[in-house]
Amino acid sequence: MPRPLTHSRLWAAIDALAAKHGMSASGLAKAAGLDPTTFNKSKRVTAAGRPRWPNTESLARVLDATGATLESFLLLAGNGEGQPPAQRHVPLIGLAQAGRGGYFDDAGFPAGAGWEEVAFPGFKDEHAYALEVSGDSMEPFFREGDI
Repeated sequence: MPRPLTHSRLWAAIDALAAKHGMSASGLAKAAGLDPTTFNKSKRVTAAGRPRWPNTESLARVLDATGATLESFLLLAGNGEGQPPAQRHVPLIGLAQAGRGGYFDDAGFPAGAGWEEVAFPGFKDEHAYALEVSGDSMEPFFREGDI
């Protein structure tokens, strides 16, 4: 189970990401177009002793500079692993098609052929399927193209 996101885990993830790419924290900041001192250990706590958290812009730049995904970064921060959970593919159908016959069996599970598939991480339900929203009838919660 992933551990909660804490100040020390977040900074450890930044350090781990830098090391993974053969850089120091300063080198990572520079590669991300930030001031080289942005991630210095001395700047991680204020003079008053309060934790200083990196901002979302800095994190976005680091992800862009390293090619890391937010998911892999959060895995580093949460449990020290940089690998996303295994993915499995589930059937995908358009929401408009779902109302037509032939796509589901009597128990309500996907049936027949012609389903596209979409990767879904860490999901074990063998009967799971995905619906792609078409139109705007489900806004603002779901928008056209959401899966």
